[in-house]
Amino acid sequence: MRIRRCAIVFLEPREEVAFDLDSLLGGGAGLRRTRRWLALAAHLDGEVEVDAAQRECLGRLSPVAWCECDELADAETVDRLLALGLLIAQDGPAHAAHRERDEAVRAAYWWPPAAIAHRLGRWHGLDSAAAMETGQMSTAVEIRRKLGAPPAHVIERAAPESRQRLPRVDDNEFDRLLARRATCRNFDAARALSQPVFARMLQRVFAAQAQVRIEDDTVFLKKHTPSGGGLHATEAYLIVRNVEGVAPGLYHYHPTEHALEPMPPPGQPLAEFALCALAGQHWFADAPVLAVLAPRYARSFWKYRDHAKAYRALVLDVGHLSQTLYLSATEQGLGAFVTSAINEVDIEQAFGFDPLVEGPLAICGFGWRSERMRISEFDPTEEVWKKTPEQD
Repeated sequence: MRIRRCAIVFLEPREEVAFDLDSLLGGGAGLRRTRRWLALAAHLDGEVEVDAAQRECLGRLSPVAWCECDELADAETVDRLLALGLLIAQDGPAHAAHRERDEAVRAAYWWPPAAIAHRLGRWHGLDSAAAMETGQMSTAVEIRRKLGAPPAHVIERAAPESRQRLPRVDDNEFDRLLARRATCRNFDAARALSQPVFARMLQRVFAAQAQVRIEDDTVFLKKHTPSGGGLHATEAYLIVRNVEGVAPGLYHYHPTEHALEPMPPPGQPLAEFALCALAGQHWFADAPVLAVLAPRYARSFWKYRDHAKAYRALVLDVGHLSQTLYLSATEQGLGAFVTSAINEVDIEQAFGFDPLVEGPLAICGFGWRSERMRISEFDPTEEVWKKTPEQD
């Protein structure tokens, strides 16, 4: 059997500290320290512990050139690494699943550190809101109490007397639009979006405004938002909850046809899936429309192959899209939000994503605000929520 090392694997020596009563009773610090070697591989779902022999075996093998299995003395080590997926067999059905996943990584042209960070940074089934409440980290006061003071809100690089002050100019309509932009945590779940408002939002934020056709198989899109390399690799997958004339469910937005493509429903009620996708952030889950921003990595990496900045550019793309969505929603009198605290694995399963081919980086949402603020929002200038005399 011919084998080679998997395409991307990092080895981490991790130290773990635990309470040790025997150490404490013996006059020690009461701590037990253990060290483990963990293999982090881009094609696997989680980290894998390896021993010294397995670690050395991985170091001796090429990720490119195949070698005969019998050239390695320790057959037991090789068998274990094959079972873990850290070694790849060239053929045969026994290890086909690992081989196929490893080939997918090789074909995607990921920069290795980015692939590891992306793959292992995904959440599954996490309720971040409950975790914040349990840890008493839900408010700024609680966070300050737990963590101490944050770094200074501004930094100073020169003496005050050396600063050159700039003139403040009068606000225009665009400035007033920016001032009204605030993250919404209070959506009116009962008030449906009209189809024209919904359509305008998608047209402004995600639709192609023009196309440049180099060849029939090489087309570039012009949108209202910048994108790394002009590639516009980020897709919008929608969780529609309350839009007039659109059935609740999952959709893909087609940016050149300005059309919704229905997708199979999730394996749980839509409201439950929305809350799960948002990692328990119930203050966002009532939004009539949620937009999952999911880059197609091959679209970007076609140009930026094994590039150290390619993944960063995709993250920036998602940020640009969220700002366009915020401004469009604000202009139409809607509330909006963006969050990267999401359960990527649950979203991938619902939409049928392969995480190293296409996967969510953030969720945006928009809809009508509630008439009353039930959950605190950051609106210090009172552009959105005007104080009533009773609140003064």
